[in-house]
Amino acid sequence: MRRAYLVPGLLAAALVTWACTDDIIGVSYPASPTGLYYVLEPSGDPAAPSGIVLHWNAVNDPALDGYNIYSRGTANESWGLRGTTTSTSFHDEGVPHLQYYVTAVNVDGGESDPSDYVAVDERLRLPAPQSLISISLDGAIHLEWADNAYQSAPDGFDYYRLYSAAYDLDLNLCGSDWVLEGTTVSASFLVAGITNGRPRCFAVSAISIEGFESLWSGLRYDTPRPDGHNVILYTAAADAAQSGFRFFRDLNNDGLVSRTELGLVGAASSGTNDFVLTDVGGTLYLTAQRANDSLQVYGTTPIASLTDIDIAPAGGYTRDQISAVPLWGYVFQMVEGAFYRYGSIRVSAVGPTYVIFDWAYQTDPGNPELSRIAR
Repeated sequence: MRRAYLVPGLLAAALVTWACTDDIIGVSYPASPTGLYYVLEPSGDPAAPSGIVLHWNAVNDPALDGYNIYSRGTANESWGLRGTTTSTSFHDEGVPHLQYYVTAVNVDGGESDPSDYVAVDERLRLPAPQSLISISLDGAIHLEWADNAYQSAPDGFDYYRLYSAAYDLDLNLCGSDWVLEGTTVSASFLVAGITNGRPRCFAVSAISIEGFESLWSGLRYDTPRPDGHNVILYTAAADAAQSGFRFFRDLNNDGLVSRTELGLVGAASSGTNDFVLTDVGGTLYLTAQRANDSLQVYGTTPIASLTDIDIAPAGGYTRDQISAVPLWGYVFQMVEGAFYRYGSIRVSAVGPTYVIFDWAYQTDPGNPELSRIAR
């Protein structure tokens, strides 16, 4: 269904003056085109679409030669020929004019009366999507937002556009290298295939069936990070070779993070783990091992998943051992050179001599993002 607003004073204006008679004998005139409508081409700038595509119904005339497209930039300007085509659509590149109409032309040079005209009416633009949130994932970011644009005009809504750009964590500034990540009709989107440890800005806009692009949502930044699931860690007495955990160890000393250097399970006796599992009187504890490592319980209640751990706290870490409790989250702070690095775990099960947990690690030095959600 196409939408339109009637503009007072414009409908009564004559589009063009046409002669009632013609002195050229034998010239016939085709019927006027019908069903004219337009679709704008979004550009990312709501005020400057990249173009407009006009569509109309074909004129059934064996002598038809083509169509003329006319436009004007304001309601007070004269109409001018914008282009010609033999198809039933026309692409006008660049910022579109305000109004358009189409005529049919036959092989004798006869031109029809104008079609009804269409006006590019910005009042059909949808509101900007609200409440953009994100969840950090391994090589991906999950985005969600309120579906207010669709709810404001279900018959006028078409789809959402997702954008991203680089983000400078130190300057708290989004870059200017915005790119289109994709489109969706739902109020969520998974941005996949992005590099862990590299922060990015995100925004979403809503597109109407006419192609009007809304203003952007508020900007959201997030940083993907690697994670792992269902890791089993034992006490040293139960399995000495699998009693310590290291989030990241630069095994080849190249300063880069590779998959084989993440989520390492080893012996507590090595002394190089971020934490080990200890048994004190039948209670299992998480104990920081490396000299500059510390930890804390995340929040005051159990968490549903690892992604519930969003920003690593700035303080409150301890070297004291903390009991491992099923469904609770824990955050680790580790000193690496001049920066802190952060990791998190969610314990899913505790056995007599072992724990099972999921983990996440932020590879961007100094970045506390483990999962970014609404706060």
